[in-house]
Amino acid sequence: MADEDAFHELCGYTLGLRDRAFLHQNVVDAYAAQTADARTKPIKITFALVGLHLSLEKQFSGRQVQRAHLALAKRTRRWPAFPLPRDRGAMTVHDVLAAPPGPGRDAAIHAWCAAVWADYRDCHRAVADLLREHGFG
Repeated sequence: MADEDAFHELCGYTLGLRDRAFLHQNVVDAYAAQTADARTKPIKITFALVGLHLSLEKQFSGRQVQRAHLALAKRTRRWPAFPLPRDRGAMTVHDVLAAPPGPGRDAAIHAWCAAVWADYRDCHRAVADLLREHGFG
C-alpha cells in the first residue's frame, strides 16, 4: 500500500472515532511533517510542527491544536521555511496501521508523532519562539 493510501486509511480510522480529543489532528500533522519536501508550502510545514509541539510539549488535544491553527491562520505573515531533516522515517503511517485498532493504534499514533517531532529536533526552538511570539508560549 502506498504511503498516501495508508494515510487515508488511517484518517478514516481517526475520523470514525469521533473522539473529543480529535486524534485525527495528530495524524494530519505527523504525516505532513514526515512527507514534506522542497515543494511543500511553508505554512503546511509550520502548522504541522506547531501541532506536534503543542501536542507533545504542551499536552494540547487535537481539538486545541486545531483552534491554535485557526488563530495563527488569521494573522497575515510570512511563514518560516523550516529545514527538512534528511531522516524522518523511524516510524511511519504503515507502522501505525499495523497496530490493532483501539488503544494500541491510538498509542502508535502518539509514538509516531513523537518520532517525527524528534526528527525535527533542530527546529524545536524556532517553533517554540514562533508560538511565544503569537501568545501560545
